[in-house]
Amino acid sequence: MKRTGHPVSPSMGLLHLQEGNQRYELLRVPPAEVLVPFVKHYWMVSWDLADLEPYPQHVVPNPCVNLVVERNKTYFFGPSDQKFTYTVHGKGRVFGVKFKPGGFYPFLQAPVSTLYGKPLEVSGLLGIRARTLEDILLGEDAMEDKVRYMDQVLSARLPSEDIEANLTCAIVQHIEQDRDMLRVDQLSARWNLHTRKLQRLFNQYIGISPKTVIQLYRLQNAAECIENGLTFDLSKLSQDLGYHDQSHFIKDFKSIIGSTPEEYMLLSEHVPLGRDVNHAGR
Repeated sequence: MKRTGHPVSPSMGLLHLQEGNQRYELLRVPPAEVLVPFVKHYWMVSWDLADLEPYPQHVVPNPCVNLVVERNKTYFFGPSDQKFTYTVHGKGRVFGVKFKPGGFYPFLQAPVSTLYGKPLEVSGLLGIRARTLEDILLGEDAMEDKVRYMDQVLSARLPSEDIEANLTCAIVQHIEQDRDMLRVDQLSARWNLHTRKLQRLFNQYIGISPKTVIQLYRLQNAAECIENGLTFDLSKLSQDLGYHDQSHFIKDFKSIIGSTPEEYMLLSEHVPLGRDVNHAGR
C-alpha cells in the first residue's frame, strides 16, 4: 500500500496550530507494518520564511521519544515535562520519528528516564552516522522515499515485542483519551496496578511519571479548549480538570503553557493569522 504524507489536523501538543499552519507544512506518515508496535508515525516539517519574520512554535510535549533529524542537531530526544519552543526561520526542513509511548525501550534496552535532559547520539543505536541520516532525509527526495529508507534503517535493528511496553502504551493512550482521568490513584484502580508498579513502568518505558503524563494531557486539553473557544468559564474548566484550587490550576497552566489561562484566552482571541507562505515541499 502506498503511504503518502499529507497535512493533518490533530495538534498533538502544537499550540496555536492554525497559525502555525500558515508558516510551515507538517506531514505525518505511518511506518511499515512491522514497525507499528514501536513507531507512531514519521513526521516532516518544511518551511520557507525567507522574506518573513521567524515564527516561534510552542509545543506541549507528548510522552514519546522522538528521533529528530536536523542539520548538525540529530539526536534521540526523550519526553520532557516542560513546554519547549522551536523557532522556524529562513528555509529548511526537519524529519522525525515519533515512537509510541513505551515503543523506544525495546530498541534502547535501558530506562527511558535516562534520556531526560540528555539527548542520545544516533550511531550507537542505529549504526549510521547522523550526517548520513541528514543527507538522505533532509534532501529533495519525496517523502515516500524518505519513509522507505527510515523503515529499512529501523527494521534492520528490529527488537522483539515487549509485553510491558505494550501495556504501558495502552495506559498512556487511556490517559490521553479519558479526560476524566485526573489522578494516579484512578489510573491504578482502572488497570489494577499498584502505584509503585505504575511508577516503575513509567520510569522504564516512558521516562516521566504517570502524574506528569496526566498533567501534560489535561493542560494540553485545557489549552485546546481555550484556543478553540470552547470555554469561557475558567473556574469551571479548572474544576473539570480536578483542581479544587483555581490558583493551583493557574500556576500549573502557566508552568506548562507559558502564560496564565486568562492571558492565553486573550492571545487566542487575537492571534494574527498573517499572510500565506509558499510551503517547501509542495
